[in-house]
Parts: sequence; structure tokens; C-alpha cells
Amino acid sequence: MQIRRRSSLWFLLPIVFNVVGGIVAYFVIRDDDPKKARSCLLLGIILAAIPVLLFVMPILIGITILPHFIPHVPMQHMNYV
Repeated sequence: MQIRRRSSLWFLLPIVFNVVGGIVAYFVIRDDDPKKARSCLLLGIILAAIPVLLFVMPILIGITILPHFIPHVPMQHMNYV
């Protein structure tokens, strides 16, 4: 099988559309240039994971650690009417 080199502009698809663009680029160019197709797919996955690692994970870590740093104040003298 002869590998036909495809343009590097295919990398714009996963850069703009993350995983969806990587999947589309992979299926379009996989027969012509399998190495570039795999690279496009991995680029889309990595670019989609970056916001999760930068924003969601610190929030989840903060929520799980937060109860350990807030002092426990017992509620005394509560009068119910």
C-alpha cells in the first residue's frame, strides 16, 4: 500500500473542534497517511483533556479537601419554636 502524504492543514480540524475534529480528520485521511491521521486524533484528545485538567480537577480537589480545613463549630443553644 502506497502512503500518500496529506497536507498539514488537517491539524487545524482537531485544533478548532477538539475530539470531533480529530475523529473526522482520522477517518478522512487514515488510508492515505495513517501516521498523520493518528496524530490528529491524539491532538484532538489532548486538546479536549487540557480544560478538564486545568479547571475541573482543581474544583473537585478543592471540594474534597475543603471540609478538612473548615473548623467544626458545634451548634449549641438552638431553640426551636
